[in-house]
Amino acid sequence: MSLSYPVASDHQLARLLQIGMVLEEVVEARAHQHHERLDDELDEPTIELLKEAAEESAGHRAQLERLVDELDADPVAYEEIEQLVAARYEPDTNTDGVLYDQLANEETAYKFYDDLIGAIESSDVRFGVDREHLLEVLRGIREDEADGVERVTKLMEARE
Repeated sequence: MSLSYPVASDHQLARLLQIGMVLEEVVEARAHQHHERLDDELDEPTIELLKEAAEESAGHRAQLERLVDELDADPVAYEEIEQLVAARYEPDTNTDGVLYDQLANEETAYKFYDDLIGAIESSDVRFGVDREHLLEVLRGIREDEADGVERVTKLMEARE
């Protein structure tokens, strides 16, 4: 499913929103994993960053779930994603890796939402959800991701 073309249907939109939900679940699960595994090694700003990233991702996921519900599609179960994330990623053994991982997550999510917004804006399909509300939610999430990239970058720069 490509974001280089306009979104063509409610079904495609629902699947793309579910991809966003998966991205948010990955960020949330990874932040929890880092916090649990490296709690004694992390400084307070990094711990706070991870907690806020997890909370923000949970909020984004809830927003996306509401949009998917309006489209009457089945969401992906968080427990399934958490297990896949745990199996896919090896735990980081140092605190620098935590910040690089978090930065990559934030950048990936930002790019996804930016592309999704572009694909929706270029579409002339009438969706089962209000287009302006949909775009407002996605733009807000994209802004949060941009803020997250900036915050992680500043924390990394402060350590140099």
